Amino acid sequence: MTERSRILIIEDDAEIRGLVRDYLQRQGFRVDVGDGGAALDRFLSVIGEPDLIVLDIMLPGEDGLSLCRRIRAKSSVPILMLTARSEDIDRIIGLEMGADDYLGKPFNPRELVARIRAILRRREPEPTACRRVVVGNISIDLSTRSVEHKESGSIPLTSAEFDLLECFVTRPQRVLSREQLMDWTRGRQADPLDRTIDVQVSRLRKKIESGEVALIKTVRNAGYMLCAPVEEH
Repeated sequence: MTERSRILIIEDDAEIRGLVRDYLQRQGFRVDVGDGGAALDRFLSVIGEPDLIVLDIMLPGEDGLSLCRRIRAKSSVPILMLTARSEDIDRIIGLEMGADDYLGKPFNPRELVARIRAILRRREPEPTACRRVVVGNISIDLSTRSVEHKESGSIPLTSAEFDLLECFVTRPQRVLSREQLMDWTRGRQADPLDRTIDVQVSRLRKKIESGEVALIKTVRNAGYMLCAPVEEH
């Protein structure tokens, strides 16, 4: 991560948009802002992908959930969604559509910056030699954060999905609790009712287990486990 990472904020509330823009700029980020889907589309077509998108769910016209779905259809750019604290279902749907993280309103700008930096930091390749592992028919490059199926080719994962996969392949055949996975991938403790990890595991399974024997096993009342052996290459 560099302190000049480019952040795109899509938020229809002009006051919140301005406050967040100013705060992120003071933290050293390059910041662009927009008030909805049209502004998002213009930015992506003219400037290209930012390093991260902060996307509000409650937008006029096309809402944030729909925009997240459209972005994910063609891009793995990290998305941090802003949600009202009472909208648990929207938060879950956002994660199912591929958001990397979420933050409830009202929020502390310092926490927003911490979440952004955590996502960007996890996307940085390790400053070591390329390390590739194989699980079943899946080849995973931990340096370039890329995943390929032996027969069907590249498997696009979001930043959050790859973080979760990396937790499993670096700790194979061990039961990992939801609390551990939340701490390792989000850097925070899990709320007992938080379904974030369950949603992400479900999405990950659909992508890497298509036509395969199950790779990730649910361990009742305990968590999840990568049940296949991991081979280093």
